[in-house]
Amino acid sequence: MARHTFATTITLSNGVPIETVSKLLGHTKIATTQIYARVLEHKVSEDMKALSDKLKDNSLQQKSI
Repeated sequence: MARHTFATTITLSNGVPIETVSKLLGHTKIATTQIYARVLEHKVSEDMKALSDKLKDNSLQQKSI
């Protein structure tokens, strides 16, 4: 239970990449980490918003050139 909480609540939901979490948990394969680390729905939304914002910024920068 503690590993699952650490992987989801403490690390992944705060933006730590799954590769880093995998190393912290001592896993040699990310697939093992994925057992403990379910992706939270709000994290997916946050990541997609961040991507959208970056794409908008890049588009605005290209238009100003």
